[in-house]
Amino acid sequence: MAYLLGVDTGGTYTDAVVLDEAEDRVIASAKSLTTRPDLSRGVGAAIDAAIATSGVAAAEIAMVSLSTTLATNALVEGQGGRVALVFIGFEEAELGRAGLEDALKGDPVIRLAGGHSHAGAETAPLDLARLETEIAALGPGISGFAVAASFATRNPAHEIAARDLIRRVASRPVTCSHELSAGLNGPRRALTAVLNARLIGMIDHLISACEGHMAHLGIAAPLMVVRGDGALVSAALARERPIETILSGPAASIAGASWLTGETDALVSDIGGTTTDVCLLKDGKPMIDPMGARVGSFRTMVEAVAMRTTGLGGDSEVHLIEGLETGLRLGPRRLMPVALAARDWPGLVHDALDGWLSQDATGEHDGRFALPMWRGTPPEGLQGREGAVVERLLGGPVRLADAVRTRLELPALMRLVSRGQVMVSGITPSDAAHVLGRLDSWDAGAARKAVTLFARRRNGRGDRIAAAPEALAQRIIDQLTAQTVDCLLEAAFAEDGRDWGAAPEDLARHSLMKAGLDRHSGVIRITASLGVPVIGLGASAPSYYGAVGDRLGARMILPEHAGVANAIGAVVGQIAMHAEGIVTSPGPGLFAAHLADGPHRFNDRDKALAALEAALTADATDRARRAGVEELRVTCTRDMSEIEVEGQSMFIEARLRVTAQGRPRIATG
Repeated sequence: MAYLLGVDTGGTYTDAVVLDEAEDRVIASAKSLTTRPDLSRGVGAAIDAAIATSGVAAAEIAMVSLSTTLATNALVEGQGGRVALVFIGFEEAELGRAGLEDALKGDPVIRLAGGHSHAGAETAPLDLARLETEIAALGPGISGFAVAASFATRNPAHEIAARDLIRRVASRPVTCSHELSAGLNGPRRALTAVLNARLIGMIDHLISACEGHMAHLGIAAPLMVVRGDGALVSAALARERPIETILSGPAASIAGASWLTGETDALVSDIGGTTTDVCLLKDGKPMIDPMGARVGSFRTMVEAVAMRTTGLGGDSEVHLIEGLETGLRLGPRRLMPVALAARDWPGLVHDALDGWLSQDATGEHDGRFALPMWRGTPPEGLQGREGAVVERLLGGPVRLADAVRTRLELPALMRLVSRGQVMVSGITPSDAAHVLGRLDSWDAGAARKAVTLFARRRNGRGDRIAAAPEALAQRIIDQLTAQTVDCLLEAAFAEDGRDWGAAPEDLARHSLMKAGLDRHSGVIRITASLGVPVIGLGASAPSYYGAVGDRLGARMILPEHAGVANAIGAVVGQIAMHAEGIVTSPGPGLFAAHLADGPHRFNDRDKALAALEAALTADATDRARRAGVEELRVTCTRDMSEIEVEGQSMFIEARLRVTAQGRPRIATG
C-alpha cells in the first residue's frame, strides 16, 4: 500500500490529509491553527492528528507534499524580510517601472554600471570592489539580496559574479533574476527577484518545520512543494525559489477541486483567512496566466495559474467608510480575530474589552491589540521609533494604545506589521460569524464584546453605526458576500473571452451588472447570472457561500473535504521542471544560442537551435530526475520569430521551452 500525506499551511489553518493512492481516496484529514512565529507546532499538530485518525503508521507514508498560501499572503499584505537590490546596468528612472519602487518599500538599492547588450556582449565592466564597499555600509537587518543586471537572460555573467561576491562577504541568501525568468523585461525581472529575496526566510522556516516533524515521526519519504502552476518541485528548489510558491495554495486547491468534484468547467473560489482566490477550471485544467502571476498590485514573471487573488478572507480587517451613513470595507490586511486572541490571552483581552465598554466614548484604538511575532530575541535593524514599540512588546501582547503612545509611533508599528514582526488583533468576519452563531471555534463572548464596542462608533450624523452587535455582525457578513461576488464577477469577465470594452473590475461593479443581479424588471428588464457553477472551497465556505450562489444565480458546489482541498491537491499533482532559452541573430549569417555560461555562436541556425535544445533538455531532465520523477516525459516547444523581406524569410529569434515531467517516485515498501 502507498499512502500519501498532503499538508497545506494557510494564514489561519494548517491542514493535513492522508490519501490511499491505490484506492484514490481520502482516509483521514485534520486541521490545526497555523502557529506564528513557530510554524512547527501547527504543522506538527495537523500531521499528528491526520496520521492518528488514518490508522496508518508514519513509516508507511511514501510521499509528503506541501502547499501554502504564506507567500501569497505576504505579498498581498506587503510583508517579508528587509532586502537589498543590486541593480546593474540600469538607469535610476527604471526603478519606477513595473512597481519595483513600491515593492522595495524604502529598502536599499546598490546601483552599479555593467550589464550586457541584447546580443550578450558586455556594455561596461562590473565594479566588484565598489559592490563590496556598498555591502559593508548596509549594516544589520538585511535578510537577503536580489541581483538584477541588464540583459542578464542574454548573458548572466555579471549577476553570477555579484552573487558569488555577496555570498562570500555577506553570508546572506542571494536571488539572481536570470534564475527566475528568461524574459527580457529588466525591471519586472528585478521586481520578481526582490519579492523572491523577501520571501526566502518565510518559506525556509515552513519547509524546515515540516522536515523537522517528519524526522521526529520517522517519515523517510521525500518532501515535495507545490509550485504556482500546480506542479510539484523538490523542497530544496522551493527554498531557492520561494517566489515560485506564490499561488501554491490556490494552484493546489484547483487540483483538489477537480479531484473532489469531477467538474471540468467551473469557477473555483477558495476563501482563506487572508485571501479569496478565484480561478477558472476549463476542460479539467486550470487556466495559466501568460503574463505571469499577479498577486495584489504586483505582476511577477513567475508562471502560475491565472488566479485572481484578493485580500479578502475570514480574518480580514473591518474598515469604516466615513460619511453620514457609514459603510464598511474588508481587507486587504489580515488581523488576528479577537475571538482567537481571547482564546490564547483571555485575561488581557477580556479585561481590556470590559474596560473599554465601561466608558461612554470609544477611542481610536479601542478593541485592538498588538501581538509580537518574533521568536526569542527581538528583531534587528530597527529604525527610529520601531525600537520603542518593540520594547513595549517584550513582555507579550498589549493593547494597541499601550504599544503606540503617540501618532508618530503608529507608522513605526505598521512597518513592523508589514515585515511580519508584529500582528494586530481586531474584529473580523470570523468574529461576526461567532456573534451570529455560525462559528464556535474560539471565544464567542470576546467576539460579542468586541463587535459591541465597534458598533458604538459614530457616523457623520453622530449616531451609532449599529444598534446591536448582531446587526453589525450581519452587515459585516453581507459585506463579505458583496466583495466575494465582485471577486467572482471580475474573474468571470476576465476569462469570458469577449472584449467587453472595459476592465473586469469596472464591469463587475457596473450599475447595469448590479441591476441584472437584482433581476430588475421595469420599463427595462435585465437579468444576469454566471454561466458556470462555482466550487466553493475553504473551511468557512459553507458559512458564507450559500448567499454568494444565490446572488449570482449560480449552482454552488460545496464538496466534502472542501476545507482541506489544498492539502488534497498537494499530493495529486506531477513534478514538472521547465527550462527556457533563446536563439538570436546578432548579424547576417550568425546565430547565438544563449546558454547558462553565456552566448555560443554558430554559422547555422539549426545547429544553434539544436545546441540550445540539448542544453535545456539536460538541465530540465537532470532536475526532474533529482526530484524523483519515476517515468520521465520530455517535451519541447519552439516559438520562432521570422519576417519576410523581399520574398525571403529572415530569422529574428527563437524561444525554446523544454519540460520534463512525471509523477514522483513512490516507495511501496
